[in-house]
Amino acid sequence: MHDVARVAGVSIKTVSNVINDYPHVRPGTRDRVNEAIAQLDYRPNLSARGLRSGRTRVIGLAVPSLRESYFAELADAVIRAAEKRGLGVMVEQTGGQRDAELQAVSTSRPRFLDGLLFSPVSLGQDDAEALTVDGPLVLLGERIFDGPTDHVTMHNMSSAQAAVEHLIEIGRRRIAIVGADLAGGDETNSASLRLGGYLHALENAGIDLDPALVRPTAMSQWNRAGGAAATHRMIQDGVRFDAIFALTDTLGLGVLRALGEEGMRAPDDVAVIGFDNIDESKYSLPSMSTVDTGRDEIAAIAVDRLVERIGEKGERQPPATFKPPFRIVRRESTGFTSTDDESEALSA
Repeated sequence: MHDVARVAGVSIKTVSNVINDYPHVRPGTRDRVNEAIAQLDYRPNLSARGLRSGRTRVIGLAVPSLRESYFAELADAVIRAAEKRGLGVMVEQTGGQRDAELQAVSTSRPRFLDGLLFSPVSLGQDDAEALTVDGPLVLLGERIFDGPTDHVTMHNMSSAQAAVEHLIEIGRRRIAIVGADLAGGDETNSASLRLGGYLHALENAGIDLDPALVRPTAMSQWNRAGGAAATHRMIQDGVRFDAIFALTDTLGLGVLRALGEEGMRAPDDVAVIGFDNIDESKYSLPSMSTVDTGRDEIAAIAVDRLVERIGEKGERQPPATFKPPFRIVRRESTGFTSTDDESEALSA
């Protein structure tokens, strides 16, 4: 910093103000300091800055697996949102394992992070107390509700209902669902909530439920292979269907593959809609209709809320829950030719 100050002809304090993005620095002075920083290839010592300020300007993101497209794209969205705030992101994979998820939020674990964004899949409602930690924490997803921390989630049930209603609107009545199980289980997990939306849509349309159309896959197999296997089994079982709602886009991509291998065409024989609006869904053949749950908005809200918590002083505000609006993206797999033909944003 002494060298930068000397080259720029300013005080060390001014260099510090520029590095920390202090607003009241003259544009010409800021330019000179930035030119000196570039000339000298100066990089601030983040460890030293952290010791002085108690902040590292780094946050954590704990997700189940970056091999899953949704979480990889969520991580990308978080990193972009954090960069706008001048923050770095340390990404951690838990593998969806309970012990690893508990370790991710353990207060006894030393970490050089200002706060953590956490997306669990193995922890559930009974583990809410595990989220009572000393540092700033924001929960992502739908595994734990009414916990002690801020929560950014999605409209799982109502968006799933809207997806099935889209299939009904285009004239489909024998609508299968891939990735759900009527046997039930944890009512707060994604499969149960999206199954609930499917059932509501059928009931509202006066369509009787056929259990043979509900095709389960383990959540560990919410992937292309799982979607393809479930579709092949349904066809081999002789089940008649004219549409499929896949609980994730990766399941949906497997569904499309299996339909093609069985000599069936989408949407002529079977209309298909997925969930998540990952990038691949736009470029599949046919392009796949899907639910856009507002992933970028989820990331931006989560980062902003975490920054608020990091800067919070005095008595803490009570935890809050945030749900950005969703939309149905209509593409070729349900008979639409434009990849930009989307419904208005919904938030019910």
